[in-house]
Amino acid sequence: MAEPANSGARHWDPLQWARGPQLAFVLVLATLAAGTSGFVLIEGWGVWDAFYMTVTTVATVGFREVHPLSRAGQVFTVCLIASGVGTVFYAVTLLANMVVEGGLHRRVERRRVERMLERLDNHFILCGYGRIGTFIAEELHRQGVPFVIIERDPARVQEVLLRGWVAVEADASQEQVLERVGIRRARGLIAAVGTDAENVYAVLTARGLRPDLFIIARVEADDAEHKLRRAGANRVISPYQIGASHIAQSALRPAVVDFVQLATRSGHLDLSMEQVRIRPTSGLVGRTIVEAGIRQRFGVIVVGVRRADGTMEFNPAPDVVLRADDELVVLGRPEMVKELEETVTS
Repeated sequence: MAEPANSGARHWDPLQWARGPQLAFVLVLATLAAGTSGFVLIEGWGVWDAFYMTVTTVATVGFREVHPLSRAGQVFTVCLIASGVGTVFYAVTLLANMVVEGGLHRRVERRRVERMLERLDNHFILCGYGRIGTFIAEELHRQGVPFVIIERDPARVQEVLLRGWVAVEADASQEQVLERVGIRRARGLIAAVGTDAENVYAVLTARGLRPDLFIIARVEADDAEHKLRRAGANRVISPYQIGASHIAQSALRPAVVDFVQLATRSGHLDLSMEQVRIRPTSGLVGRTIVEAGIRQRFGVIVVGVRRADGTMEFNPAPDVVLRADDELVVLGRPEMVKELEETVTS
């Protein structure tokens, strides 16, 4: 399930512990131990006979006595019945309340989430599940990319869990929380919390834990962009600027916008625009685009080449030499793009 929003670590609460199944287990165990010890000390029985007598007495099953009881043993048995039956009844009541009130369901849900967190690898950490975070999560889900959401609102966390996704109710700026969601194995982090200040803290914490992590941050105020970059964000995105630009482009160049949407949305299975990194061990390293035969072999178009130093070459010429760690921006059918990706990353 989820953790408290104000901390990434669990704190021991004696009141909650006293209402949980731990107390019921301890009470039953203490009753059995006390009854067994009493019969051993008073009647001199063996441990098994004493334990068996304690169980039948507390359970009120009505079996006969294991051995004849002395007067002291009878008095002890009466006390054991009075205290033991009450203890067992109280323990059963605790367990029943836990099931009725949903405590058992919450514990099962918490364990399920923990198992899912342990299996996450090469995933994205999405901080915030507001309006922007919802669209980001849906797009990651459509793309088939694993992700985990960190959100402080319990209602939103429940909404995520009901959709079958992974979520943690916590503060994304806490190191313990980021460690729990697998930042060491993560592919990237998206800071889309409600305010710029919260995003700055989340980015700072993530950058301190993973200097090499790819981090994208959402920004609202223009003066906060440089703060997020100084905090360690690789990309700073303003939804308002992008939205305004998209509206303007849709008005001026609707055909171009339609083409870009067709190429980038995963719902269109006939066309896909992806970026593919060339590993140093790939056979394409040191060869030109025409020598590599990318168009002939894979049926995809190389739209651009992003060099390792960050420079971008659009519509590269056929004699452009491919280097290690270059990223090819290609356009083609998804299965052909996948085949190309398997080739350049092998």
